[in-house]
Amino acid sequence: MKKSIHQLWHNAWATILVEMSDQEIGWLIRARNHISLLERRRTTMIVSRVRLVAGLFALLTPLWIVVDVAAFPRQVWLPLVIARIVATLGFSAIMLAAPRMHSMRDAYRALAMLMGIPTAFFLFSHQHMAQFQLEGIQAAFSTGYAFLPFVMLAGLSIFPLTLLEACAFISPLLLMELVGGIMRVAVLDWPTFAASFWLMLLIAGVSTLAGLSQLAFIIVLVREAIRDGMTGCFSRQSGEELMELQFILANRSGTPLTAVFIDLDRFKAVNDKFGHDAGDRVIVGAADAIKAQLRMGDMLTRWGGEEFILIMPNTTAPMACKALLRVRDLGFGTRPDGERVTASIGVAERIRDGAEDWRQLVEFADQRMYTAKQGGRDRVVGCDD
Repeated sequence: MKKSIHQLWHNAWATILVEMSDQEIGWLIRARNHISLLERRRTTMIVSRVRLVAGLFALLTPLWIVVDVAAFPRQVWLPLVIARIVATLGFSAIMLAAPRMHSMRDAYRALAMLMGIPTAFFLFSHQHMAQFQLEGIQAAFSTGYAFLPFVMLAGLSIFPLTLLEACAFISPLLLMELVGGIMRVAVLDWPTFAASFWLMLLIAGVSTLAGLSQLAFIIVLVREAIRDGMTGCFSRQSGEELMELQFILANRSGTPLTAVFIDLDRFKAVNDKFGHDAGDRVIVGAADAIKAQLRMGDMLTRWGGEEFILIMPNTTAPMACKALLRVRDLGFGTRPDGERVTASIGVAERIRDGAEDWRQLVEFADQRMYTAKQGGRDRVVGCDD
């Protein structure tokens, strides 16, 4: 039952987002399974926009002090001025701290602070001004403070948030509006409050959709940047980034990391005899054959032409070779003439081979691939402990 509901949910999203895969639709809903490249780009965008908004608020918030002093008596404007100064210092602190924020957790913290400062100011100003009987222009200016939650909800639309993240940041704002209503329940105009709250829900919905569309756009751009358009494998540039990241993680945790260099045998003969279109189909077939045997977490990169690098985190060389021999036995597809496609494969493992960095690890795998070529092709070299 749970599986059926999950599939129905994904089908509903896929109907709307026809250009996105099931995995990418999942990325729109929650961030838990985001790949590192997507997370890094999203972190950069969120932090930079937090810094921009914080800087804008740090400039505009103290400017309104002139209006408060001109419109309200001293017992009203003095606490508001103090609150504005404190808020300005908070926004300035966010702006200054933003350049040192590099992780998604930092981005969450920055955005929470950005939303938290206006929330606290709204609750304080709402309670403070409710103590006074304001009329005329003073009442008009005091009413303007009630629009702050709407501004905050609308502001969330500029951040590429997942559905769950948007709900997490929107919920406190809706709760804040309810708390504000409870604080003045004795004089509350319930029809007006209901209409106001409904408007907040509509703005929240629009902001959520705006954030999701931004995130979807980033996902598509990342997909095009990191994926090889023909095979769907990671591109060489993104593969190098992934290899570097996985090497750092493996080095820190002391876990194995295996790099596999795969080169299709006698591929030039396919292009010469059958043409480049046929060669492209052979490459795609080989990539599909490899990917069909990968575990969750293994990453296949098209290194160039008919060459592939397989990144296998937390995997020893014998474990990798077991999977590679299975792929080799099943084959890498067929040539246009029906002949079986074979490959020469080199295997290198970080701990066993004492690789100092990811480039050296790939170089070891590359050398063993050439050893496989020289040894007669269609073989795996580097499987011995």
